Amino acid sequence: MGSLPPPYLDFFHNSSSKQDSIDPDQLLKLFKAQQSYLNHFFQNLDLSQTLTFTQTLHNAKGTIYFTGVGKSGFVSQKISQTLVSLGIKSGFLSPVDALHGDIGILDPQDVLVMFSKSGNTEELLKLVPCAKAKRVFLISVTSVKPNSLMGVCDLNVHLPLERELCPFDLAPVTSTAIQMVFGDTVAIALMGARNLSREEYAANHPAGRIGKSLIFKVRDVMKKKEDLPICKEGDLIMDQLVELTSKGCGCLLVIDEEFHLLGTFTDGDLRRTLKASGEGIFKLTVGEMCNRKPRIIGPDAMAVDAMQKMESLPSPVQFLPVIDQDNVLIGIVTLHGLVSAGL
Repeated sequence: MGSLPPPYLDFFHNSSSKQDSIDPDQLLKLFKAQQSYLNHFFQNLDLSQTLTFTQTLHNAKGTIYFTGVGKSGFVSQKISQTLVSLGIKSGFLSPVDALHGDIGILDPQDVLVMFSKSGNTEELLKLVPCAKAKRVFLISVTSVKPNSLMGVCDLNVHLPLERELCPFDLAPVTSTAIQMVFGDTVAIALMGARNLSREEYAANHPAGRIGKSLIFKVRDVMKKKEDLPICKEGDLIMDQLVELTSKGCGCLLVIDEEFHLLGTFTDGDLRRTLKASGEGIFKLTVGEMCNRKPRIIGPDAMAVDAMQKMESLPSPVQFLPVIDQDNVLIGIVTLHGLVSAGL
């Protein structure tokens, strides 16, 4: 590893005289070099090892713990959090804290995955005999071989590393990128093996945009009947200005006696009617000027689908009347309401 100088080394040699700017050509060389090193990883990864590793995690009866020191520790924490978000029992075990009591959390049914670039990390090697005493299944994920962890773990996975992007081949930037790609890809493989549904995934993210977009339905975010700006088709436009402006929807919903939706009349329609009719607007009814074919949506549609429908061609709209299977008006969903809900 690192026997030849990287092709972008002149970037660092020249940077001392150009501290006030970044050479775009040299920056491009860095990205291309990192791409090459990542390609080396993909081209040389042992898929049989990876399959055994993934199957072992999938078969785990207990909790899948991850551990690592330094940057590998941060990667371990992130991968563990990804698994938790997928509903898989997982956790991060600090190797230092483990030796001071935290190892008590381990159970014989658990799996402990050790991430280490060198495989010779002192803290992890000290942890091994203690973890073995707890009878957990030990897995090493390393990039240098041979190494000490490989000789003491139940399963070993090698992550091929050509060299670090660092000009000194020291700073763990390529190796941690490889670890992250490996761990997150395995996590998605586990997601598929568990047949995790969109609804189950969303249930683990209820407060974020992901969860809201997958959980919230139109009925959860729509305004109900008492807050609807309704009128009859025979009502004069000028008599309905308060209703048009006071409900915060930017429209009137035109209904019949049985609350069937007949059409919509917007503040934009008001401006166009006033411009075209002048004083004649005082004699016009809402029914004469309303849109008889508005976009509509049902209460059981996903809220995110309502937003997409509002934004669709030929032109965006700011609201959708919500009707049931009998064309009875039961609510209205507005773009402002969806944005306020965090969608």
